[in-house]
Amino acid sequence: MEDKIIEILSEDNGALDVHEIESKLGFNTVEELKELLKELNRLEDEYKIYRTKKDKYMLFNNSNLKLGKLMGTKKGYAFVDIEGDEDVFIAQDNLNGAINNDQVIVEITSKKGLRLEGRILKVIERKLQHFVGKVYFKHNKCLIDLDDKKVNLNIIVDADKSLGAVSGHKVVVRLLNKIDNINYKGAIIKILGHVDDPGVDILSIAAKYEIEDEFPREVEEQLKDIPDHVLEHEYEGRTDLREEVIFTIDGDDTKDIDDAISIEKLDNGNYKLGVHIADVSYYVTEHSALDEEAYKRGTSVYLANTVIPMLPHQLSNGICSLNPNVDRLAVSCVMEIDTNGEVVEYDIFESVIKSRIQMTYKKVNAILEENIVAEGYEPYVEKLNLMKELAEILRANKVRKGYIDFDIDEAKIITNEDGEAIDVKLRERGTGEKLIEDFMIAANETVARHITYMEYPFIYRIHGEPNEEKINTFLNFVSILGHSVHKMKKITPKAMQELLNELKDVKEYNILSPLLLRSMQKAVYDKTNIGHFGLASKCYTHFTSPIRRYPDTTVHRLLRTYLFNKNINMDTINYWDQKLLPLAVHTSERERASIECEREVDDMKMAEYMEKHIGEEFEGIVSSVMSFGMFIELPNKIEGLVRIDDLTDDYYRYDESTFALIGNNNKRGYRLGDEVKVIVKAASKINHTIDFIIKK
Repeated sequence: MEDKIIEILSEDNGALDVHEIESKLGFNTVEELKELLKELNRLEDEYKIYRTKKDKYMLFNNSNLKLGKLMGTKKGYAFVDIEGDEDVFIAQDNLNGAINNDQVIVEITSKKGLRLEGRILKVIERKLQHFVGKVYFKHNKCLIDLDDKKVNLNIIVDADKSLGAVSGHKVVVRLLNKIDNINYKGAIIKILGHVDDPGVDILSIAAKYEIEDEFPREVEEQLKDIPDHVLEHEYEGRTDLREEVIFTIDGDDTKDIDDAISIEKLDNGNYKLGVHIADVSYYVTEHSALDEEAYKRGTSVYLANTVIPMLPHQLSNGICSLNPNVDRLAVSCVMEIDTNGEVVEYDIFESVIKSRIQMTYKKVNAILEENIVAEGYEPYVEKLNLMKELAEILRANKVRKGYIDFDIDEAKIITNEDGEAIDVKLRERGTGEKLIEDFMIAANETVARHITYMEYPFIYRIHGEPNEEKINTFLNFVSILGHSVHKMKKITPKAMQELLNELKDVKEYNILSPLLLRSMQKAVYDKTNIGHFGLASKCYTHFTSPIRRYPDTTVHRLLRTYLFNKNINMDTINYWDQKLLPLAVHTSERERASIECEREVDDMKMAEYMEKHIGEEFEGIVSSVMSFGMFIELPNKIEGLVRIDDLTDDYYRYDESTFALIGNNNKRGYRLGDEVKVIVKAASKINHTIDFIIKK
């Protein structure tokens, strides 16, 4: 009945009362009316439909109410993040007790320019029950100074709930009961360490996102039964590839090696590309303590100099890692690829491999870009050049189909042995990095296509079409900056690719490219395949990183179930059909949490680095302009704020129509993309902030 009600309300532009819905359903008995009312109440409780004050029903998303996640700010106001729609601004007076990360119902009250405004009607779910903060004592009471200044709560901890914490300890605290308004009782559930201890700064941010740095006892117990080498009986039934030339290419400090590669040129002119992925699901068996903990974590998290792994090091750096010169169990996807970059034949199978060498991107790039061969790499130069040749063919094919390369620079934090930030550089993305990316995409697509054709339940990596209004807002912004681009007749990957190419030479490109990316939907996991817009792929999954991503581990488990064990009875199909959607939702949420955590750690470490450079001069560009000032981005991606009050050479006002700060006397002012020289005025590791002033 739900589908029919949704369909009826979708077809009607207005709102219908119960009798109109009853009529459209063809119901005419009292029993049917009772069932309808029961279903309408359920759909209303689940926020799928909305009942007006006149007792009429409409789709919830067609009302002036929206479901979303509250994103607080340090200044007290907030925004509601609504999936696939514009963010809604919430003034502090309209929060109605909601705090950062709450799931809320927001009522849209007005639209001012490009900005929606609203008020919180109801908190649906308080996502945050655990908070991180520093212990301090006042009037002999244990209090918590919360790290997240966007959460306006006072938490008091009784002595028997303090775990013996002392002043200066960073702790995780759980909310107990509400005293009044914003005052709560709490219990300390974990002491992270003293605020000045090395590494506690990163662990504090990780704890905020519920990212655990320790594994439970049950996992440690299970590790005792996992060998550190391949056992004799484990070779049975696997294709033996140990004599093939297979190797890995990773970063200098990589210890968890998921993927290895091999290549041959065939007599028909085609390429035989092997992508060999660590067989993690063989060791991480379903429903085991290891599996449940990996599911809970969802992903490994890379935070400056710290890795918080999805799997214990015994697996991630040991038996599951494709280390050189040792036998390892793998799942191989071997593809025959023609000179147009199309996969014409393939095979997916269980294998055992022995990597010949653990190569680094730096040394591979030296070979492929400068013809400088490091010691030990001599036997593999021909293979690497053949890989480069194939990678260029694969990339050209992707570009023809509409692959969007945003080519966005990322920062890399360099730390000393105490974890202190000593430098910030751009992360290199050379020929070797792109080569591995191209090969992994080819394998991911091939695996996804195979299972899709079989029509079995599967987990996909999807990326939906962009919201047309958001793209039009972006195009309007580009126009305001004075750049003309072709009008988009239809939003397709090819059209987006052409738009980026048109903007390639404008001075604001490094700002516009990430802005366009933020205008698009986020890639997520789902059991329903809608394709991957950004890759211009009709069918995509994540198969290549099972050590550090739980969806990849699941893909391997499904391959073992369907392909290797031939277990395709209806009970199995129904089991996975029920399991995959909640799994996709959970792992998408954990991925988002890890990304936000990584960004916050980067902000904190950048501020820590700039604390040592107060008074120094840097060159940068205006990356965004607000009513309170403008942000300046340095070449290494460090960003700082020039407050409007610190622009003392003129009186400046914010011009909404041009996104610029315009001076009364200097009509030119400051606009997006302007090159400026700045001096570091202040920086705060605690607040994750950097302040600049313009050099006069």
